Amino acid sequence: MEIHESAEDYLETILILRGRLGQVRSIDIATEMNYTKPSISVAMKKLRENGYILVDRDGFITLTDAGEQIASTIYNRHKVLTNFFVALGVSEKVAAQDACKIEHDLSEETFARIMKHAETFTKDNL
Repeated sequence: MEIHESAEDYLETILILRGRLGQVRSIDIATEMNYTKPSISVAMKKLRENGYILVDRDGFITLTDAGEQIASTIYNRHKVLTNFFVALGVSEKVAAQDACKIEHDLSEETFARIMKHAETFTKDNL
């Protein structure tokens, strides 16, 4: 099943918030992403129906194995790209913004080459 960029962003946000807060509710996602609660509710319903999240009776959201896989992949890409751009001299804020823009669309081949180059770049600059 193809997952859209917005769904990847929601899953990544849940992963990040879980690390920061321990437990995640829709209101936490709304606050983090600066979206309205109704927008988040619609998105969470779709993610639940597609098997990416579970919501318990208290409203706490957890990632399923499928949701965890997608969120981890996107978050890893975000971190690698951000660090790579910072190593190139881009400010951290701009690097993070740019990483967010391309983390979803970058091919596996290109990302693998960036990772390989980033490893070499890091070793050479130690």
